[in-house]
Amino acid sequence: VQLQASGGGLVQPGGSLRVSCAASGRTVSNHIMGWFRQAPGKEREFVAAIRSGGSAYYVDSVKGRFTISRDNARNTVYLQMDSLKPEDTAVYYCGLDETFRAPFRDFDYCADRATYNYWGQGTQLTVSS
Repeated sequence: VQLQASGGGLVQPGGSLRVSCAASGRTVSNHIMGWFRQAPGKEREFVAAIRSGGSAYYVDSVKGRFTISRDNARNTVYLQMDSLKPEDTAVYYCGLDETFRAPFRDFDYCADRATYNYWGQGTQLTVSS
């Protein structure tokens, strides 16, 4: 299983960016996919997740600004980030939960790093003027 994250870059405050996570070896629509981020000197933290049924969870700090989505034909998960703030600066990682078509999983499960069996290499987002 490989996850390839891409799309990071330098964005001004208030700007937008979309990062991608292309998967191989697993079909993303059959698994919980998550986005996490890690800022310098901080723990990796949950950002968003999309369940196999399509419903999504978000950390409070990004609700209304970030959107997680999935393109089944491309086997890719996206994180659209709008109204970016300097505090969004981090390396963004995507993760895949190996459980096949998991039945209902709550926010705590999806937000737990230990849920995810595979990780992409990360893509850097810097929000600065």
